[in-house]
This record gives sequence, structure tokens and C-alpha cells, in this order.
Amino acid sequence: MPRVRPMSVIERLDELYAIGGGRGANRLGGSREEDEAHELVAGWMREAGLEVSVDSTRNLFGRLPGRRPELEEVWTGSHLDSVPEGGRFDGALGVVGGLEAVARAGRRERTLAVVAFRDEEGCSGPGCAGSRGFCESGAPRPGSFLELHVEQGPRLERLGAPLAVVTGIVATARGEVVFEGEPGHAGTTPMAARRDALVEAAEFVLGLPAAAAAVEDSVATVGRLSVEPGASNVIPGRVVLSVDVRAPDDAGLEQILADVPGVLRRSAAVAMAEEPTAALRQEVERLALPVVELASGAGHDAGVLASAGVPTAMLFVRSLNGGISHSPEELSDEADVELGIQVLTGALARLGAVD
Repeated sequence: MPRVRPMSVIERLDELYAIGGGRGANRLGGSREEDEAHELVAGWMREAGLEVSVDSTRNLFGRLPGRRPELEEVWTGSHLDSVPEGGRFDGALGVVGGLEAVARAGRRERTLAVVAFRDEEGCSGPGCAGSRGFCESGAPRPGSFLELHVEQGPRLERLGAPLAVVTGIVATARGEVVFEGEPGHAGTTPMAARRDALVEAAEFVLGLPAAAAAVEDSVATVGRLSVEPGASNVIPGRVVLSVDVRAPDDAGLEQILADVPGVLRRSAAVAMAEEPTAALRQEVERLALPVVELASGAGHDAGVLASAGVPTAMLFVRSLNGGISHSPEELSDEADVELGIQVLTGALARLGAVD
């Protein structure tokens, strides 16, 4: 079958990166730019000899039919949307690299497919809209799903390792916390008589890092804060702030949340499945690379499929520049990308075979 031209993966990432113009990647979910990216990748799928289709949630599929099409399929992929002024690799690597891996793996007993899910970033919604929509649609699910993704963090760079097998996706809690006080005149209300909502909120914000640090490999962030009534000469009467907490497991998350007032939206930790994870690990070992295992601190389409019962695995490619992501400064080395594609190709070949 036709092969994706060697060394074209970075070029194709560059072509996707240029869509929309401006600084960084600008392909927000639901936008004309995301549509353009899907149309571009659909053309690449056809060039690679894949059967192209779009499902009811507008997810894009490229299938290489297996010798035994009645068997459960093996999928790889990710997403093509981005945050505003995003990076070159986030999501797109999993689709473009997945396309290359399917082409290299060639025809197997099982059908191999690469999928581009819609609106993973959720800039104006809950995120992972395409993968959630697929899981809720009642459509036949694959026998396994593998997602290639950049790490989006500094750990692999610090370890000097190009790849990591992902063990799971962390537990998360997100939402808003409200602090109520009593507004008053900034010049005439004695300090002892004040109920300053911002002071109470500030104490919470300053204490949250310590609560997260007490649970290994956990993080907590306050990224947005609104003060009412918002006048320089009025004591703050109400503060609303965002909270994002992530922990390796559900117990650790609950320990941190004991210090958080209010109720946040929780997502349980998700473990990767043994069989597809073992296939990735075996390919890393075959290439004589260090076998590094990491949990993912970010949410992914892989987590949605795993939560829905699809046997799922993830492979991280080392991020450079200190692991910065969601930024034009996002960077991964072409050699690391190639190693990731080699591992993914081998894992797809293993899972696509029938004993």
C-alpha cells in the first residue's frame, strides 16, 4: 500500500501549525480552522490508502481494513484542535504520527485505524467533546486504543529519556470556590470590624500549595479570581476563584480537597490497560530504550475511552524547553518523534495480529 513519505511528519505538523495564521496554533474546537485541519488530514489519509469516514460527532477516521474485518479494530489517534496560540505538537502529533504508524504497520489481521477526535481542548466547553460523543453514541468500540502525545511537562527532559509509557491519568477536581464577606467603606470601617472576603480568599490561595505538596506528585492551581464590588475604596464583599486540583489517585485528591471549601467537579483517576500498555513497553525495550513510566497530569481523549471501558494505552514523547506546552514555545525533537512513531508502529502491529 502507499506509504506516507518518509520524514514528512514534521512537515505535516508545520502545515497544520500554519492554519489560521497568527502567533502559534489557532485551531479552536468548532472553528473553521479545526474544520480545515480535518479536511487536510482526510486528504493525507486518502493518500496513504486508508478508507476515510466521519462519524455522527464529526470525528475523522482513516481505516486500513484487516484480513479479518469481523474482529475488533485497533485504533490510534488524538485531536487536531488547539488552544489559542497553542503549540505545534499537542494533539496533532498523535494524529499525524498515528497516520504514519498505521501506514508503516501495514495490513494486519485486525483493521487498524487512526482517528482525529473533535474539540479535545474544550476552550468553550467541558473538553474531549469528540471522544465523549463517540463513547455516548452507541457506535462499535475498538478492541484497543493507543494515543501518542507529547508529555507537556519537564520530567522526561530531566531524566534524559525520549519516551515514557503512561500508567494512567490523574484524578482531577475543578470548579469555583466562593468567599462571602461584607462590603464596607475602606476608610471608615475599623480593621477589627471587617469581614473582608479577599483576605479570606488570599489565605486559602496561599495555603493550597502546601496542601498539594503534602500529596506526592499532586498539583493545585488557582487561575482566575474575581473580586466584588471591585472598587479601590470598598472592602471586598465577595470573591469567586477557580480551583484546579490533580492527584495521582482518588485518595490523594480527597486529601487535598479536605482543605477546599465548596464542591468541585471530580474525575476519577484512570488506569491504562495492561495488554496495549505491554505492547508499548515491549517495543520500547526492543529499541533498547529506557523504560520510563509516568502518570499523565493532563486529561486526554485516551482517558475518556479508558473510562468507557476501551482497553487504552498512551505513549509520551519528551517535551523540551522545560516542558512548556499550550504555547508557541512547545518543542519536541524530531529524533524523539521518530522513536515514538517506531514504538507505536510496533505496538499496532502486535495488537493487530491474532495468535
